[in-house]
Formats: sequence, structure tokens, C-alpha cells
Amino acid sequence: MSAMLASTQGATRARPVIAVTIGEPAGIGPEIAIRAAWALRHETTVVLIGDAAFLALTASLIDPTMQLAALSVQALRNSGLPHFGSARVAVVDVPLAAHVAPGVLDPANGRAVLATLDLALEGVQAGWFDAMVTAPLQKSTINDAGVAFSGHTEYLADKTGTAHVVMMLAGSPGQDAAPLRVALATTHLPLKDVSAAITQDGLARVIDIIAADLKNKFGIAAPRILVTGLNPHAGESGYLGREEIDTITPAIVAAQARGIDARGPYPADTLFQPRYLRDADCVLAMYHDQGLPVLKYATFGNGVNITLGLPLIRTSVDHGTALDLAAQGFGLADCASMEAAIRCALGMVTNSKKKTS
Repeated sequence: MSAMLASTQGATRARPVIAVTIGEPAGIGPEIAIRAAWALRHETTVVLIGDAAFLALTASLIDPTMQLAALSVQALRNSGLPHFGSARVAVVDVPLAAHVAPGVLDPANGRAVLATLDLALEGVQAGWFDAMVTAPLQKSTINDAGVAFSGHTEYLADKTGTAHVVMMLAGSPGQDAAPLRVALATTHLPLKDVSAAITQDGLARVIDIIAADLKNKFGIAAPRILVTGLNPHAGESGYLGREEIDTITPAIVAAQARGIDARGPYPADTLFQPRYLRDADCVLAMYHDQGLPVLKYATFGNGVNITLGLPLIRTSVDHGTALDLAAQGFGLADCASMEAAIRCALGMVTNSKKKTS
């Protein structure tokens, strides 16, 4: 092992360590993970989780000056995380099963992709890492490998025994603008199923999770949560639907009784304006395409996907694997969202430590 990787087992780490899984190897995940880790190596310790030989080759093709240092999983388990300097980016080696052709999916690598998630999760739970950041993966590759898989969020919730999690995306609409955060009451559902999925109890759990994580992981002492309606014009007093009257408003009133600053329901078509958003720490939208088009229009390329409610910190990028881009070669993918995801995780780690100190 390199002198740069001299063990400091038992010593206090000087700065947080963020594990980054490289995602689908045939997509842009490996490139953006390497580039972001290299760019941020002076700000925090980023440890890549993936095939070390593949990542070393990828790094050499992106920029020959980039230096990676490999560490085996067994060495990590035996001795803990070594100390890393900023001259190299560390990689915990999780070998792939097959050669990678950029842009071409191969189910033979599906289980290796899943193994990177398992190791990152193990590392956070063991204290080797303070948070995990995930590059985009291709769900079909894992399913085609014979493993039922519906996504990062559901997988991590199941692995940690977390009954309820909340999807939140965040980003800055401009250089000096306040962060825009949009959480979802429901996620990947057909539109026809959304109304039935929204219940008072369900909204109560979602609001509680948002409020708790904004306090504990974002350092916001008294979070302000603005809640959208489901129907046009927030139901227009029942003429366009009763979900606001029967479900959403009672859930907001109950949250207020628990001491949470939740307000609404507001018409979604007018809520996303600066004069309203400056009073909000988070907007809770009722369904995926109600809130996320606005968020992605305003922040795409530097947005972050955050899973609230987990007993750990997990962030991700705001985009997919971009197989078509990966097939065209290196240098075309933008790593800004990955950098933002790492920085967001770093901030959440810092706030969480302040909360517990």
C-alpha cells in the first residue's frame, strides 16, 4: 500500500469521507464520478466505489494527470479506511464481470453494480464513510441480471429497514438565488393512481420526515413547508375536486398542531414564484410531474436528488445514465450535478455533526 494510504485506524478523521458509487458502467456515471472526485479532492475525501482497473483506464483517457489509488474490499474490512491525501482519489475495488463498451448495456455487470451500493451502505454503517452519493444506474441491467430492482431509493429503504422515505430534489436557480427544494408526496405512480395514494396519514408521515431532515441534516431550525393542492386551482373550494378539503388541508392543520410550519394547500400553477418561494424552505408537491418539471427547468445540471427519512445521508444526480452521450466518448458529460450532490452530502454531514455535538 502506498505511503499516501498509511493507516490511521482509531484516529479521528480530519474531514468527512463521501463514498460515490459509479452507477451503470456503460453510462456517464464513471466519468462524472471521477471528474467530480478529482475536482473536489481538496474540499473533502471522496472514495469511488467501482472496478479499480476500469476506473484507472477511464481516468487516463479523461486526463492523464488524474491519479487513482486502489484499495481492496478486504483491506477496508480488515483495517478500516486509510488516510487519503489530496494527490490521489481512492477507489475501493468492486470488479465488473464483463468488459464495458460505452453506451452498451450488459446484464453480466448488473450484480456488480448492485454490489457497489451494498458496499457503500456497509461503509456508511461501519463508519468508514459519512455519506453516500450515487451516480445513475440502469434499472433494466440489474433486473436483466436476475435481481428484482425498482431503484436506489426503494433498495436503500429496504436494506435499512426504513418504512417511509421521501424523495426531494434541490438546486439553485441562479448564482445568488436561494436553494429551491421540492419534495414529493407520491413518486413513480401512474397519474390515475395518485389521488387514492394521497391520505392524511401518508401526508403526515411525509411532512414529519421533511421537517425532521430539514432540521437535522440541513440545519434549518424552523423549516417552512409550502404544500401544493392536487387539483387545478387547489380544488377551487371543491368545485374541481375535494382532495384539498378532505385530505390535504386536514393533514396540514394536524402538522401545524404538532408544531410544524406547514402551509397550504396552494395552487401549483402559481406557487412556484419568487414572492412565494422566498418564504419556503421546501415545497411539497403531490405528484412527480407536478413539482419536478419546475425544479428541473430552474436547476437542471446542478440539481441534487436527496432521499429523506433514511438513517444515513444519500444524495444523487438529477439525471440518468445518458448512454447515447457515453457512446460518443469522453468530455461531453457535465459533472456539475455530481459535484453538487457531493457538496450537498458534505453540507448535510456537517450539519448532522453539529446537531449531535
